[in-house]
Amino acid sequence: MSLKAERRSAARPVRETRHRAREVALQMLYQWEVGRVPMADVLRTFWLHAQPDTAQLADELRTFAATLATGVTEAVGTIDPAIVDAAEHWRLERMNVLDRLILRMAIYEFLHESGTPARVIINEALELARTFSGDDSVRFVNGVLDAVRRRLERE
Repeated sequence: MSLKAERRSAARPVRETRHRAREVALQMLYQWEVGRVPMADVLRTFWLHAQPDTAQLADELRTFAATLATGVTEAVGTIDPAIVDAAEHWRLERMNVLDRLILRMAIYEFLHESGTPARVIINEALELARTFSGDDSVRFVNGVLDAVRRRLERE
């Protein structure tokens, strides 16, 4: 975690929310993407090496994080073309890894979490980008997700 992300995390109270589960899912996806570790292995070992506040996450939130991470890896073949279509003049492999993972996770939620409003999904993605990336990433993620949302006609 960068110094910037640590400061942002320290400024917020520890909370057991779906946002925290999304942060955990992003960390799992990062291990999968960068470490080239099968998601089954990530799920098996993640909690053994997790930070104390992460390790104490409620079972319901652990399940949500695992569902997001697994769902993204299983649906990546459907999700990535949606990103490419919406991110004009950007190749997927040129995108920042964390931005790409945040986009994948949000689009997975658009497609498979119909009970969560699109604006909530986008706001959560923007918060992740603020925490783990930078201002340019926030604008980029917002633009791509808004385009995908419109194409999916998701409210």
